[in-house]
Amino acid sequence: MKDNTPKVKSLKSYLQHLPQDASQAIVSTNFAPYLISYLGFSTTERIPEYETGGGGITDFATRRNLANDIFLQTKSNPFLLIELKDRYTNLTENSPGYKATVNQLKRQLLGTKCQAAQWGIITNGSHIQLFRKHGKIIFPATTCIELTPDNIDDTIALIKTKIDNTPKALTVTVYNNKGGVGKTTTTINLAAILAFLGKKVLVLDFDFNQRDLTKSILNMEPEDGLLEKALTDRNIDIKSVIRPYIYIFQTKKLKITFDVVPADNKIAELTESDYHPHMKISTLHRKLDLARYEYDYIFIDAAPNWRFTSQLAVYAADVVLLPTKHNNSFSLNNAAIAIKEFLPPMQKLKKDGTPIALPIFFNGEKITQPQLEIAQKEIDQILENDKNLVPYFYPRYTNAKKDLHIHHLPEYAIIASAAFARVPAVYKHRSVYDYYKDLAKEYFLQ
Repeated sequence: MKDNTPKVKSLKSYLQHLPQDASQAIVSTNFAPYLISYLGFSTTERIPEYETGGGGITDFATRRNLANDIFLQTKSNPFLLIELKDRYTNLTENSPGYKATVNQLKRQLLGTKCQAAQWGIITNGSHIQLFRKHGKIIFPATTCIELTPDNIDDTIALIKTKIDNTPKALTVTVYNNKGGVGKTTTTINLAAILAFLGKKVLVLDFDFNQRDLTKSILNMEPEDGLLEKALTDRNIDIKSVIRPYIYIFQTKKLKITFDVVPADNKIAELTESDYHPHMKISTLHRKLDLARYEYDYIFIDAAPNWRFTSQLAVYAADVVLLPTKHNNSFSLNNAAIAIKEFLPPMQKLKKDGTPIALPIFFNGEKITQPQLEIAQKEIDQILENDKNLVPYFYPRYTNAKKDLHIHHLPEYAIIASAAFARVPAVYKHRSVYDYYKDLAKEYFLQ
């Protein structure tokens, strides 16, 4: 099916002629089609009023046509969803209208007909923001940008570039400023279960003082200066320090492999003032650029502090996973501090809205009802000081339904003791396999 629609080369005039009081219908007819054309989608590659399958109707769904699969005809597997609002709707970040629209887009992207979707846009002709979807996780790919005639072409060109070069990987940094909450066991067992499920995974040990992931769990020798060289020399690729971890299930004759960047002794020996002449806060993020197109998941095990190497690890992430202990108030309060104080400066520096925090989970032994109530009291105290933290502690909580569910990964002692076998616990214990498979489904797998 040939499409003769002329490609829109500039959106400036369309924005200038869009009334300041434009309704959603006018935005849909006088602006959105030209935006979609500028992004490179033809009239046969877009569907208005698309039913997402349980997530509601989105204003436009788009996807490139394949040889025998014209999107307008098959209406299957949309790639990009666009949710429109009228120009009266306030889409400045953190406004009620913005939050409601983002939540609406997230529901649409998680619809049963949109499992293949990877991008979403919200716009009212005055503001626009691009979101990326990876499995169940939806996170910003740009900040929410105010559109003007002077910046609209550059802004949409930036969005088009991101859409046309969709990364494969989700980069996850596992972090809490409190030690002893199971960051390393979480990192390695999530990586191991996702590798078992057929995903291509890279793990980085960025806890240079402890190096438990490298030595205690995977039985690898730490590097001595190679990672430091890879991070500081523009001509050395991080691939030079990647080593494969291989586990063979003898009974099943099954080989599981994932890749590892071991900790580096030399970096552990440097003081914080030593880093700055060699590295910038963006160094690790930049060094992982190629890996994002090769792996499905990149996990970074960060140290329990807020020194420069931890900042490198958090800056490099799309999302930050925060293990906590239900019986450790410091782990809960430090998670709140990370979300409120540590992540916003990283987002401001990166200028793309990331990294964002994922909801906390309890990492530890079985929880009795009285223990859960004590933990909830501590959380309620945290939330009393900042209501914006509610989604990070109670992600299913709404005013209509007070769901206080927090995901719980039990039997931490069994998981930690498996480290003595120098094997990820998910490969040694069926119960641990089930726990981490549930954790992967809770956060990552749609």
